[in-house]
Amino acid sequence: MNLTEKIFSEKTGRKVKAGEFLLLDIDVALGNDITTPVAINEFYKSGGKKIFDPDRIVLIPDHFTPNKDIESAMQVKKIRKFAKDLRIKNFFDVGRVGIEHVLLPEQGLVKSGDLVVGADSHTCTYGALGAFATGVGSTDLAGVFLTGQAWFKVPESIKITIKGSFNKYVSGKDLILKVISILGVNGANYKTLEFSGEGVKNISMASRFTIANMAVEAGAKTGLFPVDDTTVQYESERGLSVKKTEPDKHANYCRELEIDLSILEAQVACPFLPSNTKTVREVERERVVIDQVVIGSCTNGRIEDLRRAAAILKGKKISPGVRCLIFPGTREIYLQAVKEGLTGIFVEAECVFSTPTCGPCLGGHMGVLAKGEIALSTTNRNFVGRMGHRESEIYLASPEIAAATALKGFITHPDEIRR
Repeated sequence: MNLTEKIFSEKTGRKVKAGEFLLLDIDVALGNDITTPVAINEFYKSGGKKIFDPDRIVLIPDHFTPNKDIESAMQVKKIRKFAKDLRIKNFFDVGRVGIEHVLLPEQGLVKSGDLVVGADSHTCTYGALGAFATGVGSTDLAGVFLTGQAWFKVPESIKITIKGSFNKYVSGKDLILKVISILGVNGANYKTLEFSGEGVKNISMASRFTIANMAVEAGAKTGLFPVDDTTVQYESERGLSVKKTEPDKHANYCRELEIDLSILEAQVACPFLPSNTKTVREVERERVVIDQVVIGSCTNGRIEDLRRAAAILKGKKISPGVRCLIFPGTREIYLQAVKEGLTGIFVEAECVFSTPTCGPCLGGHMGVLAKGEIALSTTNRNFVGRMGHRESEIYLASPEIAAATALKGFITHPDEIRR
């Protein structure tokens, strides 16, 4: 069996195969400030009076944190009351809040082998831990509130064999952008991306989260990593005991790719799709002038990401005319950045260091683009109008490319800063 089949077989209690339909118990269900209010309405419309298990629900109002207007304030007020009335302890309000897909793994609320649904498309992030985690609609979330169960069709899997190790200034963001450029944004529809091979051991936990996070940008249900020494160490630090899990030697896959990290170059996704990818050197020759740089989000807002960006920015000032916004993934990451002096590096470079929030990623607040503006962002989507005006443009890249770009004012390889 492959990893997908192993997880579903464990949950079902028998061997399963791709294509089967299963009604399964959910380990963790997640909602945010955009999707949860709809689920709450459906829950009560269906006669709901109590949650199947309050301890398995996590509610995180992270998209407009702190609330940007009356409407977003009313959304969170509804969630706050629901959490109190239904005794949901895992409600993370302002002061405790973090970006959901960074916060759940950090707090040990999801673990290897879990079956997780979230009313947010980037729930697939937890596949980095070897959990089958996928996005659902708000009405599906309401159904889980009521019953604790959801329907699944066991997806086929695409095997991505990883060789070698990353070169300097290359990381998980570059790997997943390369994979999406090969598969296209629909190439993995209703499939799992399974990452394996000797090179996996050379990929940090932070990069694994980045890679799994963007599996959905190829249409995948989730992106799965084996549960290896790196995973076990990460989870043991959070008081979790998990067993190593990898696919069987002769497992079935519907397609196979191979990526050699030692020859992978730093990538940039150009407007208006994550699959429209070129190397940084190619884009650099086009001299794309940038108005705004965003470093953070559920894709690249972890402490490793901030360290990489700070190493480029230390002792320098961002280019005049560039706005550089830094969004740590959680409160704990924020505090760690302060302790390590990273916050000071960013502020001295004339960046804005923000509270944890999804904010600009979806054009919500704290960094909305005006007509004609161009941004380079470490986020996961660069669709038309994604970060603001429909006539703005977004390029996607790693934290190091973002930091170098903020210094130069146009999309730049970090080597150009070091010279």
